[in-house]
Amino acid sequence: MKRRDFSQAAVLATAALAAPRMAQAQAPGQLVAGRDFQLVDPRAPVDAPAGKIEVVEFFWYSCPHCNAFEPALAAWLKKLPKDVTFKRVPVAFRDSFVPQQRLYYALEAMGLVDKLHSKVFEAIHIQKKGLARAEEIGPWIASQGVNEAKFMEQYNSFTATSKARRAVQLQDAYRVEGVPALGIAGRFYTDGALAGTMERALQFADVLIAEVRAGR
Repeated sequence: MKRRDFSQAAVLATAALAAPRMAQAQAPGQLVAGRDFQLVDPRAPVDAPAGKIEVVEFFWYSCPHCNAFEPALAAWLKKLPKDVTFKRVPVAFRDSFVPQQRLYYALEAMGLVDKLHSKVFEAIHIQKKGLARAEEIGPWIASQGVNEAKFMEQYNSFTATSKARRAVQLQDAYRVEGVPALGIAGRFYTDGALAGTMERALQFADVLIAEVRAGR
């Protein structure tokens, strides 16, 4: 989903426009900066320790493309090399995205991402629950067997506020134009518009990870 494309109609139009781009995409080993990926200059900050290569997924729970990308991403993560670290970053292209940023960081603080991250997507895109405001998020969390009061304490915490603010700073550092998108080692950025599909973006990420590993 592009930064300014928030309607379902715009999402579908973006997907249609992306289809011809897929046919034009080159083999992953022949990537070209500015066409298949963007160089990030100045480099974006990374949290990975020395010797590790950080991959970031930028996402938004209400984005249908992010929901559709989850199975491919999950399969890719199962094969992640030991020298690669992965983190999710919920974007906020506008203020109304912030509640879902807080939702993610509250799940993270409570160790519930593995259990409930995919269920948030399912609730929004399959069960058609909004989960766009705290008044919707709290009761849904309770329906998942989580203590709502403890969750909302994390949701409203200084930590969640700080992480949401840093998430916006990182999306801006990578110059994220749409989601889902991938950032690699603070140096490279690719997404569905550049790669043609997010499945190809994962292939491109593999190539770019290899470039970082080789010191190029």
